[in-house]
Amino acid sequence: MKKIILSLIICTITASSFAQDKPNIIFLLSDDQTSIATGCYGNDQVVTPNMDALAKEGVLFENHYNTTAICMASRAIILTGMYEYKAGCNFDHGPLRKDKFAKSYPVLLREQGYYTGFAGKFGLAVSDEGNSTRHNSWDALPVDDFDNWAGGLGQTSYKTANNKYMAKYAKEYPHSTRAYAAWAEDFIIEAKESGKPFSMSISFKAPHMPFSPDQYFDYVYEGKTYKKPENYGAENATHLAPQAKTGRQYNGYTFWRDSEESYQKTIKNYNQLIHGVDYALGMIRKTLEEQGVADNTIIIFTSDNGYSCGAHNMGGKVLPYEEASKSPLIIYDPRTPIKERGVRREEITANIDMAPTILRYAGIEPPANMDGEDLRLLIEKPKKFKRETVALTNMWGNDEIQAMGVVSKDWKYIFWNYEDDNMDTTEELYHIGKDRLEMTNKATDPSSQKQLKKMRKIYDEHLAKLKKEAAEDNLYQKYAVLFDRNATAEEKKPFLIGKPAKSAKKEKSNKKNKKNKKKKN
Repeated sequence: MKKIILSLIICTITASSFAQDKPNIIFLLSDDQTSIATGCYGNDQVVTPNMDALAKEGVLFENHYNTTAICMASRAIILTGMYEYKAGCNFDHGPLRKDKFAKSYPVLLREQGYYTGFAGKFGLAVSDEGNSTRHNSWDALPVDDFDNWAGGLGQTSYKTANNKYMAKYAKEYPHSTRAYAAWAEDFIIEAKESGKPFSMSISFKAPHMPFSPDQYFDYVYEGKTYKKPENYGAENATHLAPQAKTGRQYNGYTFWRDSEESYQKTIKNYNQLIHGVDYALGMIRKTLEEQGVADNTIIIFTSDNGYSCGAHNMGGKVLPYEEASKSPLIIYDPRTPIKERGVRREEITANIDMAPTILRYAGIEPPANMDGEDLRLLIEKPKKFKRETVALTNMWGNDEIQAMGVVSKDWKYIFWNYEDDNMDTTEELYHIGKDRLEMTNKATDPSSQKQLKKMRKIYDEHLAKLKKEAAEDNLYQKYAVLFDRNATAEEKKPFLIGKPAKSAKKEKSNKKNKKNKKKKN
């Protein structure tokens, strides 16, 4: 009996020691939050005190890009640390294969002794069969791969009661954003009792459409009138590639452009949803303090993609322009000396960096298949951080908008590959170091030809990597041809999906037809 008791004491001490040696890691993901919708990124029209405080105490990354700016693909990229063409998951393509998820950061952390939890919008299917729509099926979600699962189907709901694993919080927190922070409190207590270090991931639905903010925060922006971005509207889109002005990103989401009243209502609701996430962040940090684990808990906050909010007449995300592809990224490590906090880094970071960085914080070697970098090096020794560019891809939607680009701290190059009788392939080159609003396409500027050649070379290097490493399944091999600057229209033709670019009128007409059919049925 004494041996059993002694053994239990030793196990408890060992588990406690392990938990103290390893930091806890919290990964918070908002949905569709562009970096410029955050106070610490220079927006004085929004109220984000907790995000701002996190940046003052941690590290803010000024040029953080989502290498694919759409939720399903971006989440697969974040989990696996791989570009979309390797992760192989997106709408119209397919689910994340089980062998790839097996090398994702939460699975690897759990294998190494972490107590893991997930809540919110998982947003993709993990499956070796079926298509990407399986994210609406419970049997395609990794419920058993976490110690505590509170994820939801598909897009999830802003109504807490409509989310299976969150319903018990609905009475006190009817809007899901604050409910996730309440779940976080329970998880942190539970994880602490386990004696293990913990990894907690929360994927908020906010500020994704429909823009239905928590009424608890109605007072925050009451009576507020917002300035439109300087590159707002069609008059600031005349220089864009014709390919970019097809599909729903340009022709849909008309609530951003219908009227001044419509714009003000939309931007207010969008910002109020972000404020809700900010408040939830504050709730989580309070819980960490109350449970005595704040001093050993790293917090990473970012978003899966940006949102255009009317810039260049754009409504949504997906395209490689600044507003749609950039999101905030803040990393806070309480173990960092005070004199090294509150710094900002201008170097390029990306969603491919999340998994390897999280694993490194946990003392785990990232798998060789990961494309991202360990951002601890950029934080601690920025001069030794050598990665200068990342690729930006869109492999979803109508043919015209599927494209690839490359971006550095100061320059962005986009190659629009689609061509037909009315449209030629198009190059865009922006000196984003001086032209962050992307108002001057310098691809035909004689003074920028040297830079154009340099960016073409970098583009071709990224394309060579794609050609070598693209997934064999889920329709990714075709991009070796489609994104090739030297491929002819005839060579590209077999790989086009023939998906028409809907106009705004067509989209509205389709919605009316669907409503009429429902009435008839």
